[in-house]
Amino acid sequence: MINESFHIRRGDLRDADIIAEFNRAMAFETEGKKLLADVIGTGVVALINNPALGFYLVAEESGQVVASLMITTEWSDWRNGIFWWIQSVYVRPESRRKGVYSRLYQYIRDFAAREPGVCGFRLYVEKDNLNAQRTYKNLGMHETDYKIYEEMRPGIRYCLQD
Repeated sequence: MINESFHIRRGDLRDADIIAEFNRAMAFETEGKKLLADVIGTGVVALINNPALGFYLVAEESGQVVASLMITTEWSDWRNGIFWWIQSVYVRPESRRKGVYSRLYQYIRDFAAREPGVCGFRLYVEKDNLNAQRTYKNLGMHETDYKIYEEMRPGIRYCLQD
């Protein structure tokens, strides 16, 4: 059952600090990484100021932002369409298990249904985050055969080193 008490809207500059805070909390909870506040803060503002990069959605309850996520895009030549990548998902601990992510996901589905170029959704999840994996499966997503690889350009810093 999707809780209708949450108001979903696009994130904007007034939300930048809370989105950055949520990202720092998510990185620490899921991966034990301490993101650099100045890097994540300017990164959030950069995305908000450049909609070509993507957008944020926030969920509010009683006027307070309780969750956020980021959407970025990937062109798929195989499908002649755009995947929306769901990233940086965070729900305040006291708001979890109340359907807020389900409500956000339904909002994304409804929004994408009005965007003819969107062919689907993707996300990556930390391999040990079993609660999140169950949630995504329950909403109709399935695990793919792909693994994610990355290489960071030398000198890029985004978190404190242990």
